[in-house]
Amino acid sequence: MRIDGMNIGEAAEASGVSAKMIRYYEEIGLVRPAHRTPSNYRVYGEDEVHRLRFVRRARSLGFSLEETEQLLKLWADKDRTSAEVKRLALDHVGELEEKIAGMQAMVATLKQLADCCHGDDRPNCPILADLSGGKTAREPQPSPRRSVARLAGRA
Repeated sequence: MRIDGMNIGEAAEASGVSAKMIRYYEEIGLVRPAHRTPSNYRVYGEDEVHRLRFVRRARSLGFSLEETEQLLKLWADKDRTSAEVKRLALDHVGELEEKIAGMQAMVATLKQLADCCHGDDRPNCPILADLSGGKTAREPQPSPRRSVARLAGRA
């Protein structure tokens, strides 16, 4: 495969980015539009493929399009400081850790709900009750006295 003068399919193969995504990245300005032949075909060179590989790697690490754009600008800026890049990376680590914590909480909740479910022929299911906003077996029920006081406006 030649590196200079590749069509979009060849650039997609060389970069690991689909032709559809290459067009999208060009449309939103994440990557520079390719050079065009007189017959209007896109032509990509080594620099464009390298940039596409950079984008693919950043996206595979979970960076947003905006963060990827910032990283591309830093990559192109030879006067940048590594502190700027490190800050972006560590901010992203913090975001990922928050997502992980949220997912771990979801796993714990689902395990607890599954533990409360008998999983037999009974029609009642604490999982469905929880999803519908109803009470589950694990939730404390309000005492009748407190409910009456609340109805009377004395909660």
